[in-house]
Formats: sequence, C-alpha cells, structure tokens
Amino acid sequence: MNCTVIDWFQPWPYEALFNVAKSFLEPIDLGEDKVRDAVVKFMPYSFTVVNDLGLKLLEQERRYAYTTPKSFLELISLFTNMLQQKRDALEKNKERYETGLVKLKETAEQVSVIEVEVKLKQVEAEAKKKEADAFAEVVGREKDKVEKENNKA
Repeated sequence: MNCTVIDWFQPWPYEALFNVAKSFLEPIDLGEDKVRDAVVKFMPYSFTVVNDLGLKLLEQERRYAYTTPKSFLELISLFTNMLQQKRDALEKNKERYETGLVKLKETAEQVSVIEVEVKLKQVEAEAKKKEADAFAEVVGREKDKVEKENNKA
C-alpha cells in the first residue's frame, strides 16, 4: 500500500473540450468566423494529440505525462496572452512605422526648401563671383599701373 497513487485523471471528451474552448475564446476578437472556428477546433485537437502522445510516452518510457483540465485552461490562457502580446507588438511596430513615415515626409519637405534656398544662394554666389572677378581684374590693372609707376620712381 505504501507509495501507491490512484490515477484520478480521466480524459475529457472532445465535445467538452470544444465547448470549453468555444466559451473561453468567445470574447476574444479572432477575425472572421472561419478563423474563430479553426482556432476553437484546434484547441481540443491539440489537447487530444498531447494525451495520445502521453500514452505513447507511457508505453515507451514507462513515465506518466498528465494532462489535466487545468492544463487545458492554461493552454487557452497561453494562447490568449501570446495573441495579445503579438497584437501589442504589431501595434507598436505600426505606430513606429507611421511615425517614421511622418518624419520622412517632414524631412523631404525640409530638404526641398533647403534645395530652393541653395539654388538661390548659388545664383547669388555666381553673381558675387563675377563681381569679384571683375574687381580683381580692375585691381590687377591698377596694380600693373602702380608697379610701372614704382619702377619709374
């Protein structure tokens, strides 16, 4: 009698698992009815597959792998938590993307304004360069005259 355990774990029927999954996933937005039905059907299917693999483990390794109603509820909870995390991450990435697009548009507008200013400044610089060249030419002629006068002196 010592070290004996009664196996209280009985497998749930598929319909019970399906109804529990359906009721727990009802308030969650899963998109279309087609997607909702697929997710609800997958939950009990995956749980029954794990039960079958638990029996296979018992046959091969002589070890028990228990799946309880609590583990089925944890599966649903894990799914809902992961779904919410992924949705939050996608929303965050979407906001970052939109912010980046706004920044790119603002930068493009600023660059176009700067390009116009640069073209205006370039025209002004060309005009000043021509003036400077003309002035340098006049100064050069005057310098030649001054050198000639210095040489005479």
